Amino acid sequence: MQFISQNANFQELISEKLKGQHFMKHNHFVLSDIQEGKVISQLLIEQIHLQQDGILHGGVISTLCDVTMGFAAFSLVEKGVKVVTSNLSVNFLKPNQPSIFRVEGSVVKPGRNLFFCEAIGLNYQDDQWVETVRASSTMSLIKK
Repeated sequence: MQFISQNANFQELISEKLKGQHFMKHNHFVLSDIQEGKVISQLLIEQIHLQQDGILHGGVISTLCDVTMGFAAFSLVEKGVKVVTSNLSVNFLKPNQPSIFRVEGSVVKPGRNLFFCEAIGLNYQDDQWVETVRASSTMSLIKK
């Protein structure tokens, strides 16, 4: 679905917000594409991201899905409006092997106070992108 941002400078605002996202920097999360209502993030999986059996930790996956959907919602709001997660659901479909993990987050339904978002998590395995995660969230808007 195609959406129109209520802020023409949404990409610059997201870039500014990223400067304050210390947890994302710490975990080496990168937003690779920022569009109206859709954001793609990537993570080059390192040992620090793995759980004891050598697969990508569910907490890392959940965080990246959450952040990606949050910025997808933020891309559509008016300047000065904040976006926070009020509900997050993550479904793990297949283990993620150490390589690259990508999340494609998008707004499904924007509203006056709540946005419904979805994300697909993909892991690069055997020379192809494999869907490994499905997530959804409700994002609450905080207005001045």
